[in-house]
Amino acid sequence: MRPLPFRRMKTVWKLAVLLVLMMLAFSYAMFQGGFVSWFLFYSFLPFALYALALFAYPLKDFSGNRELQRHQFYAGESMEAVITLDRRYAFPLYYLIAGEQFNHASEAPTIHTPKKMVLPAFRKKIRFNYMVEDLPRGEHTFGGMHVKTGDPLGLIETEWFVPIEEKIIVYPAHEEIEYRPGKIRLDHGMVASSERIHRDSSMSVGVREYQPGDRFSWINWKATAKRNEFMTKEFEQGQSHEVMVVMDCTQNSYFETVVSFTSSLLQGIHKKGAGASLLTLAPDRAFFSLNAGEPRLPEIMYHLAKIRDRSTVSFGQILEREAFLLRKHQVFVLVTAKIDEELLEKAGLLALRNGGVTIFFIKNERETLTKAEQDASSAAIARGIKVVPVYKGRFKEAFTEVKRS
Repeated sequence: MRPLPFRRMKTVWKLAVLLVLMMLAFSYAMFQGGFVSWFLFYSFLPFALYALALFAYPLKDFSGNRELQRHQFYAGESMEAVITLDRRYAFPLYYLIAGEQFNHASEAPTIHTPKKMVLPAFRKKIRFNYMVEDLPRGEHTFGGMHVKTGDPLGLIETEWFVPIEEKIIVYPAHEEIEYRPGKIRLDHGMVASSERIHRDSSMSVGVREYQPGDRFSWINWKATAKRNEFMTKEFEQGQSHEVMVVMDCTQNSYFETVVSFTSSLLQGIHKKGAGASLLTLAPDRAFFSLNAGEPRLPEIMYHLAKIRDRSTVSFGQILEREAFLLRKHQVFVLVTAKIDEELLEKAGLLALRNGGVTIFFIKNERETLTKAEQDASSAAIARGIKVVPVYKGRFKEAFTEVKRS
């Protein structure tokens, strides 16, 4: 949208040109005389008068409304919006071009919405819709509609902004993942498990709503009778079962897939009933703890929807800085698109102290590991670290690889 002073100058200039053209046509008819000259003048006069009337017509008479089927989406989905523009005066409009204007307060990518051209004529209510394909991840704020109209000859053009504020949130692209823990350190040793996370059923610490997969013996009948819906006992869950997820936020071309896999992984862990924590640095530090029964998953998903690859610290340095926090966990998941010697060194120290370190290495679909990446994977195995390649669009295969290893 052009700056307001520029638009005003352009409109005044066109008005001056229109008045000059009218005077020239009239002067030509007066001095030349005859049928042809007066015919030209009277033929031009309706267009000129309409242009003058359009110049006086207040476009600020417009008000608008936007209808969306929902306000939460996943990246890559489509969005349909229905726009309704209302006005008080039935002034005939030859055409109307309308386009969305966004308020970009963050580094979120721009949504490119198509401009729509409609023929309103005398209608007071103008209704149209548009589709946006492949929504980008982020929080997007619709500021309103930029409307523009003019006369058939293009002598006068007027434009106005109709405020219609609205927000949508686009979460990372999601794939269903069945979380399959690799080796989980329990209080009495190291065991392999692909079942629902073990809970200490000897100590109930509260109740929560029933979830599919809960055992029949976990139902709290007293709370169920009181609330008239099934309530499940919430048991003490050993801290040793919490998965620590650290996401690489350094700038790289795979970052959207990194965020998408991290989001899918956390939702899979939460659905399995395990506890999880997420650590990011992009560039501000953010730490979230997600335990079964706690409604913090929406907060984490909102964080992942807005996060950008703006970390100024290498992934290996983050592991070194957060050594005190990481000592409190025994199962580590590192999500990155780059494996280097520094990362392997810091992850190797975690594996020695705690065990259970898995690096999910993000690659594009059908992309093969380079010779350097294969060597890095071999070096990681020698340090007791699992390196699992994750391919865009094939997240489910990642835990098949974990199970094999």
